[in-house]
Amino acid sequence: MVNFELTDNTSLFLDRDGVINVRKMGGYVQSYDEFHFIEGVKEAMKIFHNKFAHIFIVTNQQGIGKGLMTEEAFETISQKMITEIEEAGGRIDKIYHCSDIKEKSSPNRKPNVGMAFMAAKDFPQVVFSDSVMVGDSNTDLIFGKRCGMHTIFIDNHTETDMNKELIDEVFDSLFDYAKSLK
Repeated sequence: MVNFELTDNTSLFLDRDGVINVRKMGGYVQSYDEFHFIEGVKEAMKIFHNKFAHIFIVTNQQGIGKGLMTEEAFETISQKMITEIEEAGGRIDKIYHCSDIKEKSSPNRKPNVGMAFMAAKDFPQVVFSDSVMVGDSNTDLIFGKRCGMHTIFIDNHTETDMNKELIDEVFDSLFDYAKSLK
């Protein structure tokens, strides 16, 4: 474990599927009816609201690129998710997503760092070395490490071959990570 302390300027980067909502195994969340918050996430977001200067979601959404859902459907899911988080006392400052398919090698698709640079452009106060990336896959953690962020692995037991060198801390859930910050 790496010693990491939050500052007044620490930004939080979160993956979505498998961290905030239940991952749809073998498919994509295509509507809000299929979107289900993981237990404790709303409570975690309330805690994060007062702990982090910025809170971002960075998510690969290749279901859009494959034509299985539309940008509009993604936006509807995102807005409803944000509304529920805000109603619980939390916040999301911005959601960044990449709809390109994996084979396209987009600079914005995690593990590439394009979404992080979009956030830094939109929020110039963001300092990557002062930021935290929370994810449930090697792709998320590589993204975080490439940006110089502190990495948190959410071990929801769906990823079988994690590269332990990418992980600074491990928690069973986003809520467990949030409770550790109190």
